[in-house]
Amino acid sequence: MRFFSKKIDNQIELYQRELVETHYKEVDNMYKKMRGWRHDYRNHIQMMKALASNGDMEGIKAYLDELDTDLNTVDTVIKTGNAMADAILNSKISLAQSKDINVSVDAHIPVKLKMSELDLCCIIGNLFDNAIEASMELPIEQRMIRVYMDMKGSQLYISFTNLTAGKKLKKIGKLFGTTKGEGHGLGLIRMDGIVDRLGGYLSRNSEDGAFTTEILIPQE
Repeated sequence: MRFFSKKIDNQIELYQRELVETHYKEVDNMYKKMRGWRHDYRNHIQMMKALASNGDMEGIKAYLDELDTDLNTVDTVIKTGNAMADAILNSKISLAQSKDINVSVDAHIPVKLKMSELDLCCIIGNLFDNAIEASMELPIEQRMIRVYMDMKGSQLYISFTNLTAGKKLKKIGKLFGTTKGEGHGLGLIRMDGIVDRLGGYLSRNSEDGAFTTEILIPQE
């Protein structure tokens, strides 16, 4: 039993390292895109000057439309007040949108959190990854993820909701049945462990057509 428990702990630790590495790669990729756009800023200005000198107002308008579209793909769209939450949320939003998933986020973290950035990264990353995986089973027009984060008194409240393929999931203990493989299960175990260690509360609810996870974590 002890050997089995240690093996599970090692698997979770390995999964945690891989998860964080993936998140930071996503964040780094997002900021590389932003830096690349800024690097090209001078070239964009020179191009518009050339169009203006030729009196080509339609050309300027078309070029500005292209720049506006390009900027929307790299701009930081969510500003919660917490740098790590911003980085993870924005990288995951970009990933979800690339898979034609509609994402709605209302997130505010006006205070400095007591929990570590590693724990915050694991929780948000797991919730988003699970919601993206579930959304991919739906037709494009039905894919939706809704995120809400805010302080409830001295506790951080996190809520993730995604549409599902229409059937209510079967609950096994604290978790719901999944066919996503070993990594998915380890992610849920890791997330539950973090919430327990921080003295928090976690609730999962599967109703026909939707799956919601709610988390409360004390910050005192």
